[in-house]
Amino acid sequence: MAEIALEHITKRYGDGYEAVKDLNLDVADGEFMILVGPSGCGKSTALRMVAGLEDITDGELKIGGQVVNDKTPKDRDIAMVFQNYALYPHMTVRENMGFALKLARTPKAEIDQKVNEAARILDLEQHLERKPANLSGGQRQRVAMGRAIVRNPSAFLMDEPLSNLDAKLRVQMRAEISRIQQRLETTTLYVTHDQTEALTLGDRIAVLRAGVLQQVGAPMELYNRPKNLFVAGFIGSPAMNFLPAHIDGDVVKLPIGDVHIPDALRARLEAGPGGGHNGVIAGLRPDDFEDAALVQDKGTGTTFRTKIDVLESMGSEFYAYFTVEAEQVTAQELQELAEEAGTTDLPGQEGTQVVARLESASKVRQGQEIELWFNADYLHLFDPENGLSLLAE
Repeated sequence: MAEIALEHITKRYGDGYEAVKDLNLDVADGEFMILVGPSGCGKSTALRMVAGLEDITDGELKIGGQVVNDKTPKDRDIAMVFQNYALYPHMTVRENMGFALKLARTPKAEIDQKVNEAARILDLEQHLERKPANLSGGQRQRVAMGRAIVRNPSAFLMDEPLSNLDAKLRVQMRAEISRIQQRLETTTLYVTHDQTEALTLGDRIAVLRAGVLQQVGAPMELYNRPKNLFVAGFIGSPAMNFLPAHIDGDVVKLPIGDVHIPDALRARLEAGPGGGHNGVIAGLRPDDFEDAALVQDKGTGTTFRTKIDVLESMGSEFYAYFTVEAEQVTAQELQELAEEAGTTDLPGQEGTQVVARLESASKVRQGQEIELWFNADYLHLFDPENGLSLLAE
């Protein structure tokens, strides 16, 4: 195992385009680090530089304390798992998993021992003599992981390994990857554009935007205390709602009503850079709404009535969509996220759509009015000019 350190790493192509800009990131020994962000943000380029598949323009890359900028991929003691599995179709599972060891002239008995152990860990023992064409997508991905495991590398590099799987298999493989990484305790750098994967898998998450690192932290740190609009809008599903707001003394005036600022939030606001702001962007997570009829203590929030436009039943909860009379927030960060999600060309509507996550016990019905409650303890406030959070960490 080994730590990975990216120090002022930049990737600049011949036409001057910078895919990664002055990236500083430390991955601790045995840590599971996620690189996440929308398409084109530079996460795969950063991973490929660690692997040695892309040249580094500026900066130093260290693996296990040694600078490896000029080392070839085979000399970096890393193993990579790709999105497309990259299995040899004419080889059996056993041959695919042991191929790198065979090239390294490892004794056959040792190859068999390592392949059998990896197959046991990955539940592939009964498939060792089969060809990749006879395996399911999830089994092929496990073979690709097995090929990495048998090498016992210092670090695993995984480039969107689950993106070719269907939704149910992705859930199963997420659990599988987490279990294996915890068992092997191998330093892992994992790239994904799926923020749900990031939240469920990583010890820490690094969010990239246009080649620039936005924030690094534990999953719940990014979820509860995003540093800017981009991180707030990217992390979380359904995504955070953003509304124009105005601070007037101890009250935040929102399109859904006036919210008294709780003491803890006031302390963070005064300690942060936002003490003098009046016009702000408010962030409201869907999780922080509830059917008012189900809330016993409404002390630190506000209640309001609204008509539910669309209701999605998820079995254990509802996603309730409603519209408030307010112009949509037009920050550049949110425009980028809308383009990534493909929602910029949706038919226009008056007001701003808001989504709330409600308990299944709610009596909410589509097309009917309901009284909702929002928990002001978890209100987020952002500077409309630079998109930075106005609340102290």
